[in-house]
Amino acid sequence: MDNKLFSVEGKVALVTGAGSGLGERFARVLGEHGAEVVCVARRKELLEKVANEINDSGGSAIAVSADVSDRASIEAAFDTAEEKYGVVDVVVNCAGIQALESFLDMADEQFTSVMDINVNGLWRVAQIGAERMVRVGKGGSIINIASILGLMARPAASNYCASKAAVLHMTKSMALDLVDKGIRVNTMAPGYFDTDLTSWWLQTEEGQAAKARLPIKRFGNLQELDGPLLLLASDASSYMSGSTLVIDAAHSVKIVE
Repeated sequence: MDNKLFSVEGKVALVTGAGSGLGERFARVLGEHGAEVVCVARRKELLEKVANEINDSGGSAIAVSADVSDRASIEAAFDTAEEKYGVVDVVVNCAGIQALESFLDMADEQFTSVMDINVNGLWRVAQIGAERMVRVGKGGSIINIASILGLMARPAASNYCASKAAVLHMTKSMALDLVDKGIRVNTMAPGYFDTDLTSWWLQTEEGQAAKARLPIKRFGNLQELDGPLLLLASDASSYMSGSTLVIDAAHSVKIVE
């Protein structure tokens, strides 16, 4: 097998939500494997820490503060990326929020805020990235981060579940629109992983009970997402578009007992 099959060396990768959680992990992994990384999120101090550590480890990264709900902000982030590295090859759409509440008690703002970041923001970043790839006749990869809660559901998360289901289906349509441009669009749908967004819940009695019901009886380790990420970011996935990689150790296919 070609040992460069999964290589991202020399690619320019823009990762949203890169200040913490899955986005931070993805930025670090891409940097460790040779990509030039543009770390994007709202909190500049967290981004700078991630970018500095990538650079200190021999990689190349910059921190760019931007808000995915603001098109001008995202355009500026891509401008900065191009000034430093050139047109982005890989877009990792990882910015996301939760606002858990029962369906009957959920306020309009709790629903719309989650949809605005998780769906509208993702669509906005992907569109801007794709427009720039097309402008210079360059193909690339867009990786949208969804969740198994786009495939299944849990209580008190109608907004989050709806947002991730939208991401899964939107990815398929985006893939059809962009396949003739040489741009692949795929989704990663992780199961239960311990991140800044989920850690509090995983430690609760409810979270521990959920772990006991998992087929593998444990939550995922972040490094177990590295392979799927590198597959989709590299040319190893050159014939994949519109696909969803579910990384959950059979969680979403088990009948609840």
